[in-house]
Amino acid sequence: MNILNTRIVITGVGLAAPNADNLTEFRQKLLAGTSEITEIDLRYFGKAPAGICTFPETKYRKKKENKRGTRAGCLGVYCANEALADATLPIDHYDSSRIGVYIGLTEHGTVETENEVYNISQYDYNVDYWTHHHNPRTVLNNPAGEITMNLGITGPHYAIGAACAAGNASLIQGVQMLRLGEVDMALAGGISESTGSFGIFASFQAQGALGSADDPRKACRPFDLSRNGIVVSEGACIYVLERLDDALERGAKIYAEIVGYGMNSDARDFVLPYDKRQAECMELALAKAGLAPEDIDILNTHATGTKQGDIEECKAIRKVFANSKSTYINNSKSIIGHAMGAAGVLELAGNLPAFEDNLVHPTINVTDFDPECDLPNMVLQQPVKLDSVNTILNNSFGMVGINSVIIVKKMQ
Repeated sequence: MNILNTRIVITGVGLAAPNADNLTEFRQKLLAGTSEITEIDLRYFGKAPAGICTFPETKYRKKKENKRGTRAGCLGVYCANEALADATLPIDHYDSSRIGVYIGLTEHGTVETENEVYNISQYDYNVDYWTHHHNPRTVLNNPAGEITMNLGITGPHYAIGAACAAGNASLIQGVQMLRLGEVDMALAGGISESTGSFGIFASFQAQGALGSADDPRKACRPFDLSRNGIVVSEGACIYVLERLDDALERGAKIYAEIVGYGMNSDARDFVLPYDKRQAECMELALAKAGLAPEDIDILNTHATGTKQGDIEECKAIRKVFANSKSTYINNSKSIIGHAMGAAGVLELAGNLPAFEDNLVHPTINVTDFDPECDLPNMVLQQPVKLDSVNTILNNSFGMVGINSVIIVKKMQ
């Protein structure tokens, strides 16, 4: 058997989103279109809509450990443990040296650095007051490393830096390492702590790309003519990935099989998206999966609520799915905001239960649809019930021209 054809499946999901701390509640909120985007008052910046996660932060490690670590690490430890519990998989089922931890990040370290600069500003910028924990907190592998320390995992851990495509990229890494036989189980996903960073908000504001509205729950409105930018959210989602044979042997519940993926680069601009390369990325994923566009039941869009970003993705989708009448299209960011490095994996997770309930969750906040975003079977305001859902495609694109696509299939 060719190891590169080994089938890889998702057997556990742990998440923290701005409106839920478990998949069941998350799914309910997405189907109902319940946004819990709120307004925060960020130091130096002021008020802005944002997605904040509420979850039991001391469920899996003590308050002292959280204080020494990072917000991203706290999110990661919670989600990794929840994923293992969801998979009914004791951590000692696999040799700890044969477990890999792959975490997608858009950015890491800015929150800790900004906090330390503020702290020493209270002492006339005397660096004697700078914490000695700063370096381990800000290295890129920190969130993944905090997970390994919490769970006693001695296999490889590292971060996948792929801007807002990083969550999907981490799943791709997990699939590849399992197929190569480098690990026997992978914890793969994405984390974002962006809501603590002045720099993130200030940069989007300077670009004219920070979403706003009188009601913060309506600030993220992809495809709407009145959209005015991104709503920054924190969040995390981590999956348990296993080889199909291993999962079947232990009688695991299987959410989905990862059957296709694609990654490519625009090679064009620092921030502007490019429909041609996005289309090619979707085509690459379909080819790897051996599927045609009309085989895809749900396409979850990346659209963030920026004018050009939404239009370019819709142009790409029209190029690939022009002849598909059976593909239904939705967007999760309209409900939870943009969780950056966690976006792709959170949004995929929210759609996985469609394999059981056959429902396509809606895109909300669209009252004046942009004709340049017109796509057939766009699901708006209310969920749509399908006869069956067997395949889901998830788009996730990022700055500096990085694109990622994941395709998952229902286990038959």
